[in-house]
Amino acid sequence: MEEKKSGRRFTEEFKVEAVRQVTERGHPVAEVALRLGVSTYSLYGGIKRY
Repeated sequence: MEEKKSGRRFTEEFKVEAVRQVTERGHPVAEVALRLGVSTYSLYGGIKRY
């Protein structure tokens, strides 16, 4: 059975930096999400929020 990654908490600083990598540096959402170990859904939510 595959282990679920939900329930992890990230610092506000981590979230803001992830969003900046997409919005300011132009990195693709999928690439940033994979590299940081977050879901694309979460990253898109962060972009919308910030």
